[in-house]
Amino acid sequence: MLAPSQVLRLVLVSLALWFAATLYIRLFPSAMLDPVMGGLSFFTTVLFAWLSIVIIRAIARLNADQLIAGVSVVGTVAMMIDGAVLHWWPAIYGESETVVRLGAAWLLWGYGVSLGITLLMTRSIRRSVK
Repeated sequence: MLAPSQVLRLVLVSLALWFAATLYIRLFPSAMLDPVMGGLSFFTTVLFAWLSIVIIRAIARLNADQLIAGVSVVGTVAMMIDGAVLHWWPAIYGESETVVRLGAAWLLWGYGVSLGITLLMTRSIRRSVK
């Protein structure tokens, strides 16, 4: 179970990560449009997802049993913001519909990678504790 103070910290981290990802799409549209840069963005997302999980765990002071729930809170908040922005204000992500679409694909990839890494990380932490 997550404490209210942990949930508050997780929501704040979620807002910061959403803002950073939005700025990345907005300020570097070539990272979405260029085939090489696009591939590199997907590849480097693995490292940034891992780092985000480490940051989430530290800021919210999550133990192994709370890690999946904590990352899920962050992902849920960010995905809900993404859904609303993509529906009502897609220009926040960029001027081009192609950039917005490819940016949304990158965001979905990042959420999936983050959840997958969280599962592996939780399993690893639990093994090391035994």
